[in-house]
Amino acid sequence: MAECELNSATGPGRAATLDQDPGTEAASPCPANGGSDVNAQSGHQLLRDPRHNKGLAFSEAERDAHYLRGLLPPAIVSQEHQEKKIMHNLRSYTVPLHRYIAMMDLQERNERLFYKLLIDNVEELLPVVYTPVVGEACQKYGSIYRRPQGLYISLKDKGKVLEVLKNWPERSIQVIVVTDGERILGLGDLGCQGMGIPVGKLSLYTALGGVRPSACLPITIDVGTNNETLLNDEYYIGLRQRRATGEEYHELLQEFMNAVKQNYGEKVLVQFEDFANHNAFDLLAKYSKSHLVFNDDIQVLHSFPYCWCQVITRLSLLSPETLNRNGDVAGHSISGPRRPLGGPEDDRWRPCGSDLPLPWCWRGWNWHCRTHCS
Repeated sequence: MAECELNSATGPGRAATLDQDPGTEAASPCPANGGSDVNAQSGHQLLRDPRHNKGLAFSEAERDAHYLRGLLPPAIVSQEHQEKKIMHNLRSYTVPLHRYIAMMDLQERNERLFYKLLIDNVEELLPVVYTPVVGEACQKYGSIYRRPQGLYISLKDKGKVLEVLKNWPERSIQVIVVTDGERILGLGDLGCQGMGIPVGKLSLYTALGGVRPSACLPITIDVGTNNETLLNDEYYIGLRQRRATGEEYHELLQEFMNAVKQNYGEKVLVQFEDFANHNAFDLLAKYSKSHLVFNDDIQVLHSFPYCWCQVITRLSLLSPETLNRNGDVAGHSISGPRRPLGGPEDDRWRPCGSDLPLPWCWRGWNWHCRTHCS
């Protein structure tokens, strides 16, 4: 079959491009063997492509150019009006998980409308697509699963990880968020069903950070789960085995990291997300010198209390009692004591005129004399 160039001229009266995610090629019809004038980005298939589908917002000219005439109702509904209708529907749901499912359905059929909705209503929808609702979604991921939103790499793929990466349709990947599902939020080991976390986080990177959706890749590495509830759940979608550890685990991670660099280059950012403590620090230390890696559970959450201490310890107008009452700061992810923020005699970290003990920096947590916590 003759191949069609997606960005080729389309002939008289044909629109050459759709509004699109920067970095992706336009969809335009062109003749193929057998007399067909419809390619993979035209007609009915175009309406099933979330990257280019605009629903009822396709103009008259676009409906003619892309063979959509008759496949849509005659009304042309602006993106703004579609947004208004969807927000009305979302607000009618009383169960938060139903809002999450509705948002994921929208992302899977009309990506540009999904992000417009999220950007315009970020305070209302951020808790829906990410925490706290995404936690419940991960717990029930097998029951609400509809279509793949990311890439799954399991122990079954050992020796073929590079081939699995090449199955992802996008080639210009810049950001990967990967989890092994062992410590999902505060919910523990959710195994393969932790995919909701990379998907949700990358949605925020696009909506709030401007990263192209086509440059984002959510990945879940399935090495099993120790969650008995999931292992006995008939709807669980992951490997039904105990979690791999030791050499077997690290060999798969090593193959994955090597394949990422080989397939996407040295500049791709790999964010380790919701790995358990015993692996999170080891992976960050091991690959930080050879790959562009990042773990916000360790590096970002720790920075907030660190910066807070720099500010609060310079507020000489606050009494020591006030500082002591309000001085408990903690991240929610990784624990393990490390060292004081300043040296033992470093008064830079002591509130002016205060005899309060120095704040301590923990591995991912920041405590100020929290003797009541183990």
